[in-house]
Amino acid sequence: MEFLEKIKEIITKFTDGKINLAIAESCTGGYISNMFTNISGASKVFERGIICYSNASKVALLNVDPESINQHGAVSETVAKQLANNIRVLSNVTIGIGITGIAGPTGGTLEKPVGLVYIGISTSVKTIVEKHHFDVDRITFKAKILEKILLLLQNLIQ
Repeated sequence: MEFLEKIKEIITKFTDGKINLAIAESCTGGYISNMFTNISGASKVFERGIICYSNASKVALLNVDPESINQHGAVSETVAKQLANNIRVLSNVTIGIGITGIAGPTGGTLEKPVGLVYIGISTSVKTIVEKHHFDVDRITFKAKILEKILLLLQNLIQ
């Protein structure tokens, strides 16, 4: 369980640094939040996780601009950035994470293939978004996203 060891390390460092986080998950359906809460002591840093699977939930729960979804689609850099920033602000935390993608095996297009994901990380200083494509099954897709998020978080605390 390499993931759990990495999460435990992040939780310890975030606890020491008084850093907390919240996660807005679309395509991962709560997987990232679940993995964090598998670690004892997570409550010291993990404030909340929101599953915003539908477009309506992205708008209603996280104030994503519906025009952004209309113009760019739910799976876009713009929406990932809003998810990350808005969950951070609404939750009053140090770090916000926003995830939107296409887990498949259906739902992809030529422009936005199955396996596409945007991961946003927001702090009070800046919000960055990474675009990735993982040509794997749904469960592995979620694990790959977790792996990328852990790397991003580890880079923030180094």
